[in-house]
Amino acid sequence: MQASPYIVGIRFQKVGKIYHFDASRYRDNVAPGDFVLVDTSRGTQMGQVIQIIQNPSTPLEGPWKSILRKATPQDLVLRQGWQRKELEATINCRAKASELRITDVKFVSSEYSFDGGRLSIQYSNETGDKLELRELRRAMQRLYPQTQIEFHMIGPRDVAKILGGMGACGLESRCCSTFLTEFSPISIKMAKEQGISLTPTEITGMCGRLRCCLVYEYEQYVEARKLLPKRGKRVGTPFGEGKVVDVLPIKGSVYVLLENGAQHEFMRHEVEPLEELEAIRKKAESGCDKHPEGGCDCGKQQPSSPPKKQKGSRRYRG
Repeated sequence: MQASPYIVGIRFQKVGKIYHFDASRYRDNVAPGDFVLVDTSRGTQMGQVIQIIQNPSTPLEGPWKSILRKATPQDLVLRQGWQRKELEATINCRAKASELRITDVKFVSSEYSFDGGRLSIQYSNETGDKLELRELRRAMQRLYPQTQIEFHMIGPRDVAKILGGMGACGLESRCCSTFLTEFSPISIKMAKEQGISLTPTEITGMCGRLRCCLVYEYEQYVEARKLLPKRGKRVGTPFGEGKVVDVLPIKGSVYVLLENGAQHEFMRHEVEPLEELEAIRKKAESGCDKHPEGGCDCGKQQPSSPPKKQKGSRRYRG
């Protein structure tokens, strides 16, 4: 019986995206925590094995690339040497850009390939448009004649991730620099669903975009709201009828303005959806299903069994 492929998840940066490679040839020698060499679109790179994939499915883009070999202590020393030169390359790039009067671009970081044959420089700009930096590339090529120079544009979230620093919420380290390996789509709807103030300072991160933490509890709020009436709905309570004026999804309660002017908080099992119950009652009294407005003359009788309750016709239960 043919053995299943030994697929490993590799990360090239401390808090970066995980890429998958085939390590079947080194099944007995490669484990989580080891460093390996792999061939990528940016040349030979060194990455750390983070996970072993159990029962992997074939990727849509084709078979997995195989790792080249396990890194040796000499490889680790060589990689550290190139990493020490990356900051110097970024400083030199900024200096050359200043000489060429390129002022609308922020050069964030640089990264050497494992063998030093490629130097990738990450940059960003406020417009978000990819720039043609031919003159700067030529200037950097003269400074590093034995290295292939590449420029890669990154977004504001990636910039904040690389630079690090304190988060907008006051945490000493930003979420993106601590544990977020990928950025999820975030919309203003998530803030509205959670009842968060839409003041820009309240929902905007240090990157100038909507905070990543807006997505953390969004699904829980959506599911909790399904069990509660919306604002403005008429409901029945132990103290009489009233209108919902506020919803507390996580707590599972609503504030109801009663007909006598008093306002009380009720748990979801204490309120009834009067509007939905009224709609069901009218449908039951309208005759057959072919004439929902009444005046049936086709002879079809309404079934004697009680009408099937529609979604939301019951009390709100936890």
